[in-house]
Amino acid sequence: MLNLSKSKYCALWQCPKILWLRKYKPEQEKADESAQAHMEAGSEVGELARGIFGEYVDVTEHTGDRIDLSRMVANTREEMAKGTPVICEASFNYNGLFCSVDILRRENNGWAVYEVKSAAHSDRDVYYVDIAYQKYVLEHCGVPVTGTYLVCLNSNYIYDGILRLRELFQITDVSEQIRDEYGKIGENIRAAQSMLENTEEPEIDLSPRCRSPYPCSFWSYCTCHLPKPSVFDLCSMPLERKFSLYRAGFAAFEDLEGVGCIVNEKQKRQIDFSLHDKEAFIDRQKIGAYLKKLSYPLFFLDFETVMPAVPKYVGTKPYAQIPFQYSLHYIEQEGGELMHREFLAEPGSDPRRAIAERLCEDIPIDVCVTAYNKSFECTRLKELAETFPDLAEHLLSIRDHIVDLLVPFQSGWYYNRAMGGSFSIKSVLPAIFPDDPDLDYHNLEGVHNGSEAMNAFAAMERMTPQERESTRQNLLKYCELDTYAMVKVWEELVRAAQSPT
Repeated sequence: MLNLSKSKYCALWQCPKILWLRKYKPEQEKADESAQAHMEAGSEVGELARGIFGEYVDVTEHTGDRIDLSRMVANTREEMAKGTPVICEASFNYNGLFCSVDILRRENNGWAVYEVKSAAHSDRDVYYVDIAYQKYVLEHCGVPVTGTYLVCLNSNYIYDGILRLRELFQITDVSEQIRDEYGKIGENIRAAQSMLENTEEPEIDLSPRCRSPYPCSFWSYCTCHLPKPSVFDLCSMPLERKFSLYRAGFAAFEDLEGVGCIVNEKQKRQIDFSLHDKEAFIDRQKIGAYLKKLSYPLFFLDFETVMPAVPKYVGTKPYAQIPFQYSLHYIEQEGGELMHREFLAEPGSDPRRAIAERLCEDIPIDVCVTAYNKSFECTRLKELAETFPDLAEHLLSIRDHIVDLLVPFQSGWYYNRAMGGSFSIKSVLPAIFPDDPDLDYHNLEGVHNGSEAMNAFAAMERMTPQERESTRQNLLKYCELDTYAMVKVWEELVRAAQSPT
């Protein structure tokens, strides 16, 4: 008998091969590093959403440290028989097809299904697939489903100090959207049953669904046959275009070399450098012109942010980017000493006012500031200025004087083979300084990237004092390396521009 949960059915919809691999080759699955953060956000949002209709009964039950699904099914029957108006995690099993409904509400002489998602939008097809499957299971269990709804965070909700659940959540009737998917479920389940009974790996080629709506956790395994690098490593190309080239037989860089009509100049250079042993490409004239935009005192700025799914601070929306930390390296004059300042907020409090004030203290008005991919820092500064009008002039001055260190690399003025198809600081830095342990993010403890920084700061509220101090030091060292990396990249650009041709 086929055992299928709603999450497994959604995986089946994305790609049937996912189910087969999870059964026969589970060791090949590689979890995305942000998966844990997404799960935590989903749990928080799900817990809150239970209260949108007032009192409810949660039928979740554990036996030891495991969720007891059979007891949850029995508990659901009991609550429905009693006429309980709102049941959370209502569970049903029909011939091995299992689902737990986030919110099951009695209405219109039947029961309405409310599926809760932690996203701030409701236009993903996979959501409709999920709800269609739940309706299918419930109706085959004899439950009259009188409504199907998607519950998402309201992206326009602004927290005013009181959390108003009916405003925080946006409820959408998706009866029309699920109709087509509902009609495909029986056929999909039969196909899944046949596939899982076969020990031979199904031949299913790569498609855009491998990366959307979520990156498949078997991507590395399913692309192991591809040459390294492949068309999927090309820089500055939309994903759909990469799949189109792949389907047309242009998988390897050798296939793409010399085909000028399908790649741009940056991509041509990437292909050329990958296939041939060449020294770094440096456009000294353009880099030199770019460097003339910089002046002393020269500042190097980097922010770290958290993105609470449920807004915690007055005036913020779901998933607002809240800056909690920055690192700032600076040089007062040409040949001057490299100096450093930093800020890290105390966990548990709104960090925005404190970070805004410190920025104004640490960065004078009208000085040259650099950032790497400056749109992020510029947007945060604009938001802080809007929040604190008394600091707006200073904060906007900082924003208006930021020069982007990404530009020489993204524009193709400086390129070497080790950069591959990425121009992020995490790619550019090791490409330029491959053997410097002080510039290796892998040598840091606890925090190695922005996602880990975000998760670490969010978790500090729940830590012991000793754990908190250790995490604090890890965050400071990580953010400091980000701006020190910018300094080293700038120094390399100066060297490159001054070197003889």
